[in-house]
Amino acid sequence: MRNTPPKNASPRRFFSVVAVACLAACLGACDDADDARKSQATWTAAPQDYNERVPIEGFPPPTPRSFQDQSIRHVMRVSAGGDKVRVRVSNLFGATPLTLGGVHIARSTGGASIEASTDTPLRFNGQASVTVSAGQETWSDEASFSLPAQTDVAVTVYVPQATPAATEHSQGQQTNAIVSGNALGAATFTPTQTQPSYSWVTGIDVSSADARGVIVAFGDSITDGAASTVDVAHRYPDFLSRRVAADPALKGFSVVNQGIGGNRVLNATIGPKGVDRFERDVLGTTGVTHALILIGINDIGFGGFVPAQAVTANDITAGLQSMVDQAKARDVKVFLGTLLPFKGTAAPYFSEESEAKRQAVNAWIRANTARAQGIIDFEAATRDPADPLRLRAEYDSGDHLHPNDVGYEAMAQAIDLSAFR
Repeated sequence: MRNTPPKNASPRRFFSVVAVACLAACLGACDDADDARKSQATWTAAPQDYNERVPIEGFPPPTPRSFQDQSIRHVMRVSAGGDKVRVRVSNLFGATPLTLGGVHIARSTGGASIEASTDTPLRFNGQASVTVSAGQETWSDEASFSLPAQTDVAVTVYVPQATPAATEHSQGQQTNAIVSGNALGAATFTPTQTQPSYSWVTGIDVSSADARGVIVAFGDSITDGAASTVDVAHRYPDFLSRRVAADPALKGFSVVNQGIGGNRVLNATIGPKGVDRFERDVLGTTGVTHALILIGINDIGFGGFVPAQAVTANDITAGLQSMVDQAKARDVKVFLGTLLPFKGTAAPYFSEESEAKRQAVNAWIRANTARAQGIIDFEAATRDPADPLRLRAEYDSGDHLHPNDVGYEAMAQAIDLSAFR
């Protein structure tokens, strides 16, 4: 239908009204397009206190460490893709404000090298630098950035002034590079140091029209990927992420890892205790729809080293129940994983008493007393048929506690993807 001006109407006024109407329609369409887009987490690293002390023989206190006029290039394997990104900077465990002179994101080409044409400076409230108060964390502004799924990105931070190490994720299973000076946009550099940890960077979110949900793997070192091959993303959540990405029915889902090596349900020795950090690290994850919980073996084993921190199987299951309840209250579907075999680890971590606790916890999980959405029987997937109290030899990293790459892949294969569809 043609637009014609009414009789006696000013042509200029008529066309102005039409122009305003067209602009409003356009803006409405843009708003609809924005409404169709959703943000979701594509990579996470649970924050820890660099200065935490473990009251167990053989765990020396951390060596004091600080950064000054240095750049740290972190490499991350993302799960879902998108065309806009934002990055979280955390100073949760810092005693003083954290100032970063800049934060850049780029496609990683391996090691300390990036694809220079993709280098993108991030802004924080429009500023290139950011100061985060002690005990706080902040997100960058959202930036246009083409990020394919299942690829490696590099997030480089520049630390201009003397800054003590504080908030980190210690067990990144990734070689991250450190160099003197401001190398934020450098295509490559020769590092003066490397570290396996992530400093201050704890999350990457992406935005896309395909985003449907986020599966959060929560747990201890077995979730964190201890003993897996460094730099190749062979932790069980990584294998699960690849399975999800390859399933057309799960298009738009991502898998992120919120494990902390040494973590426990009920004691804050390595990382905040599970019952406390679950709210932030799982339910606070952008777009979370599902949670996989595998934790409790350290509550059992560490109790042998520190009798004052010994707990019962009932204590552990009560903690697991509280997490299930938290998830269900937020409409997050939660799955409990059985604890893996650990016979052969050094005493007093493994003993007849500790094995009895593991069996009791697993019996409770299998009975699904907690009324979780489902159960993942990691124990059945990894135990030795000839000696069910041990890991299968081909899955054992050698310490009889942590799986190797093949074992982690077997864990991921034990998860029924139909649970997420």
